[in-house]
Amino acid sequence: MSVEHRNNVKVLGSGSETIVFAHGFGCDQNMWKYLVPSYEPHYRIVLFDLVGSGKSDLSAYDFDKYDSLQGYADDLIEIIDEFCDSPVIFVGHSVSATIGMLAAVDQPEKFKCLVMVGPSPSYINDGDYTGGFTRADIEELCDTIDCNYLGWSSNMAPAIMGAPDQPELAVELTNSFCRTDPTIATHFARVTFFSDHRDALAKCSIPSLILQCSDDFIAPLSVGEYMNEQMPDAQMVIIENVGHCPHLSAPHASIDAINAFLKRLL
Repeated sequence: MSVEHRNNVKVLGSGSETIVFAHGFGCDQNMWKYLVPSYEPHYRIVLFDLVGSGKSDLSAYDFDKYDSLQGYADDLIEIIDEFCDSPVIFVGHSVSATIGMLAAVDQPEKFKCLVMVGPSPSYINDGDYTGGFTRADIEELCDTIDCNYLGWSSNMAPAIMGAPDQPELAVELTNSFCRTDPTIATHFARVTFFSDHRDALAKCSIPSLILQCSDDFIAPLSVGEYMNEQMPDAQMVIIENVGHCPHLSAPHASIDAINAFLKRLL
């Protein structure tokens, strides 16, 4: 099976620099629709769906391979190898921010920089680390997904999206969640929410932007501040926004923050 077919890879635009966009849990590459038009005239754009999401080939979903985020990081490296000729600008949302970081730790020469939108290396509180959830919270969340994924999607998508003044975005996220195969979604949820990759932060030498919302219950400010302290070459920008998806609910502010970062870097 080709990488292009497996991950539903799409290449747009032109330019000497390549941006690779990677979506979060329960989403697909369409979630970048408000950012891509601003970059397509000046950059080469690579979009893809994580295996098990969007229009990826579901037959490629290997429960053993994807029992850790490293499986997705390995896929990302294969996508970069096949579609990119030089180090890339990687933009990852939520769990894909961690996936990008893992790939960059493994093969830093393939990355020019990381833009991490709403990232979290670990969602569970641990000692002085505040990830936002207790282990019991995550167990309950995953049990709910196991028992009633569609019901969980309908209830949680509006809270995850935030943006109460843009209810159509919550509907869009709900529909995206509901299009995901429930068996795959429940497995991916456990892999995502029980993952702990704090040990990779200090190993990631790539210049990184941590793009954080001011009010995000999935990735609270304490997580962004922790990452900013632990990563060797990181900077944190806070967007005044409620929710976990600023690329959808606050695209102009997201673009401005990314552009300022790239201007200083490139």
